[in-house]
This record gives sequence, structure tokens and C-alpha cells, in this order.
Amino acid sequence: MKVLLIKDVKSLGKAGEVKEVKDGYGKNFLIGKGFAKPATEEVLAQHAEEERQQAAALAKELENLNAIKAQLETIEVTVHKPLGETGHLFGAVTKDEIAAALKEQHDIEIDKKHIETKKAVKSTGLHDLDLKLGHGIHAVLHINVVGD
Repeated sequence: MKVLLIKDVKSLGKAGEVKEVKDGYGKNFLIGKGFAKPATEEVLAQHAEEERQQAAALAKELENLNAIKAQLETIEVTVHKPLGETGHLFGAVTKDEIAAALKEQHDIEIDKKHIETKKAVKSTGLHDLDLKLGHGIHAVLHINVVGD
């Protein structure tokens, strides 16, 4: 009996593979537990269509991320921070403040978890930050820290 694996099965194969198994194992265990479906023409055609849709969605998402990357690398975000008595920043610029300033000034919403700071931004002036957008796409965000 041929089955299409829906989930990974440790000793058999990965999800999406078509395997030849014994009838009892296929019907009673794999299909019965929801690990596989019988490999009929309809099931295989439906699986191929789902894979095409997933590939198209991934391509569209990559295109959107690359557009966001191009936009982020051409803009500069200004962050206002209060100065202490010595003229230095009062605390560091946080990821929350950077994400909020980006949303407010350029209407681009980035989750603060995607902002990568190698060291804390504790001085005024220009700084470059790395943004992890997903799928291995990184962008450089230029921020200008201004003391109030």
C-alpha cells in the first residue's frame, strides 16, 4: 500500500514523502493515528497544489521583506532622549523606543525582537543597527540620537 506522509515518522520518512508500506501498518497505524493518508490521485494532486500555494506565499513574503529592507536602508530615524547633568544620555536607547520612533516617523512596524544591537546605544549621534527581518534577510537601520 502506498501512503503520503502528513507528519514525520521516525523510522519511515519525512512529511510529504510517498512510501510503500505493508497494508496493516499503513491502515491501522499510519492512517489510523493521522500520520499519513492513502496515496490516491486526488490526495497527491491536493498535496501538490498545497505545496505550490506555500511556495507562492513564500515568494510573496520574500518580495515584501526585500521591499521593506530597501526602504529601511534609505531612511533615518531620529530618537529623542533626555540628557543628564554631565551632558551624556540619561540611560540607553531601548529597542522599544527605536520601534516606536520607526512606526511614528515612517509608518513601518517592526517588532522589537528583530532589532539587533551589538552594544547599547548610550551616546548621541548616528548609529547603525541590524534588523533581522526573517528568512535570512537583514537590513541596516540608521538612527540619529538627539539629546533634549
